[in-house]
Amino acid sequence: MEATRAAADAPLIDCHAHIFQADFPLTETAWTRPAYDFPVERYLALLDAHDIPFGVIAGISLYGEYNDYMCACLRTHRRLRGTAIVSPSIDFYTLRALRDDGVVGIRLMLGRDRPLPDLMRHDWQVLFRRLRDLGMHVHVAAPAARIAPLLPPLVAQGNDLVIDHFADILPGDLEPGSAFHAILRAAQSGGIWIKVSAVFRLASPQLGVDAAALLLRKVGTSRLLWGSDAPFVGHEGAVDYPSVLADFRLTVPDPADRLAISRTGLRLYLG
Repeated sequence: MEATRAAADAPLIDCHAHIFQADFPLTETAWTRPAYDFPVERYLALLDAHDIPFGVIAGISLYGEYNDYMCACLRTHRRLRGTAIVSPSIDFYTLRALRDDGVVGIRLMLGRDRPLPDLMRHDWQVLFRRLRDLGMHVHVAAPAARIAPLLPPLVAQGNDLVIDHFADILPGDLEPGSAFHAILRAAQSGGIWIKVSAVFRLASPQLGVDAAALLLRKVGTSRLLWGSDAPFVGHEGAVDYPSVLADFRLTVPDPADRLAISRTGLRLYLG
């Protein structure tokens, strides 16, 4: 009975996962080297085991602009979409080819300790315009305090934004006046989606519960997405697919809200 209930309550789409092989070329700033393969076949097997029809592959910072394997998998498995890490100097034809492969956005990696780019620079402005013209979004991975000052140039350009993992919040970020609240105010105007994903990367599960309640109250299910973050790089052995599904149920306890979030993901990634 429990298995039947879980299948009926399964997300319709997993909006954040990674696929890779252990011998992929690492960037100079890679913070770890996974000593295992997580190929597309293993990811699809996870989706099937949990009755999830669709998935989204996020570009992974460890391998930078090496998007080749992901794109080959997107071409083969049309139930998948992806976001790619690219240079701002990427040309229009390469970007369009990525889109045709199934890439729906570019992933902008802005960790805690790297300089913020000047998004008003011409090459970034050209990239954002091309993304808008091609119907692709900007997928931002950064803490809330680093995202907030970048919102004006991104919003002004008219780009749709997807923000990872609760904007990588810290406990104090839920207080009024924080950068996280600035993101929420921007999201209320449209064009911004936030992932209620990777609770295991937050300071505590309770922070995820409190943040999700705030997000549901302030922006609603039409601006929220869920993803597993499989294969849980850096947390292997402590996290598995059933546990992240349980986290989704913990942070968004109403099944109707979870279904609405799934439908938001389907609209954004599959049209």
